[in-house]
Amino acid sequence: MALYYYQAFSKDGKRVSGYLDAGSEVAVKDQLQRKGIFPVKIERAVGGKQKKWWQRLFEAKVTTKELILFTKQLAVLLKSGVPLLQAFELLSEQFGGQLQSVIVVIKDELKEGRSLADTMADYPKIFSNIYVQLVKAGEASGKLEVILERLDQFLTRRAEINSRVKGALAMPMMQLVVAVGVVAVMMGFVVPQMAQNFASQKKELPGSTKIVIAISNVVQNWWFILLLVIALMAIGYFYWSSTPNGRLTIDKIKLKIPGLNYFAKMNAVVQFSSTLGMLIESGVNLAESLDIVVKIIDNKVLANTLNSARDNIIKQGKIAEYLKQTNMFPPIAIYLIKTGEETGKLDMMLLTVAKNYEEELAELTDSMTAKIGPILLIVMALVVGFIVIAIAVPMMSFGDLNKV
Repeated sequence: MALYYYQAFSKDGKRVSGYLDAGSEVAVKDQLQRKGIFPVKIERAVGGKQKKWWQRLFEAKVTTKELILFTKQLAVLLKSGVPLLQAFELLSEQFGGQLQSVIVVIKDELKEGRSLADTMADYPKIFSNIYVQLVKAGEASGKLEVILERLDQFLTRRAEINSRVKGALAMPMMQLVVAVGVVAVMMGFVVPQMAQNFASQKKELPGSTKIVIAISNVVQNWWFILLLVIALMAIGYFYWSSTPNGRLTIDKIKLKIPGLNYFAKMNAVVQFSSTLGMLIESGVNLAESLDIVVKIIDNKVLANTLNSARDNIIKQGKIAEYLKQTNMFPPIAIYLIKTGEETGKLDMMLLTVAKNYEEELAELTDSMTAKIGPILLIVMALVVGFIVIAIAVPMMSFGDLNKV
């Protein structure tokens, strides 16, 4: 059996493509024709890499929703007693695109005796480090279906939080775009026309009007330079923020900005507690769990603290006192984690902390985004109002002089 890539036409004339696992090109053609699909191109694939680089560039990536559905269905199949290899054969028919090709390749690797965790590790852009480590723990303990259920819950919770944040920020971002558009139109078209009228009057203009006209001239005459500078600044920022020093500096700044610092702390608490709690609960030892958490946690201040204290934490088997040194964890969270260490229920306490502060983080997100909208409206009103007043004052002044 091998993986084949095909391009074909459906009964209604639509162009379709995908992957099939079959013994030969003839078998692929027969399978497609039985489904009412007429192939125009069939070629053997190796991990889905037979496509040209530019085709892979525009190929739809595996979404979080697809990964959650795959995890859920695999857990259900295994829990129902379906063997792992047969489960992947069934799943290969349920998905399309890149995920289907990966499933088929994993299935072939399983036939050759490789472990599921090792094959998934070949696709880090789809299966994260924590995903692979949990699958490895599930295979070692013989409770893979239980681990997959926990992974499904974990991925679903993270997706819900991300969706909630994006949804809450959608309206403020739309307001910001509208505000920038209104100011750009006024500076690029309205103000230049009014400036010509003012120049014909040959009168002294107010300071605010001179400022607005000067800014308008810069926008009108040097807009391409401004766009280039903004683009270079954005590229520079994204590059710098991707470096270790840049990320550490940004996280330190976040922890010092009033309002934002509490949000940053709670996000770090939730991410750390949920990840470490699930890893320990699933049977991953503390040393490996800490290594994984340090690599995936967003806040570099916390990550660096854990990394520097890693050896001491492993020797002592205690982590609460080092978390306290970060000044990021609330006292109640430290107390619960310390209690978990003393009672041998660290995983349960970590998950309890994650759940409690996850709810608080969601409420905080809603509260912050509810305040951002009115603030943006006020800022937009002040900017537009300043421009309007700067134009209206000389017009009224010139009108009064003409009456005299």
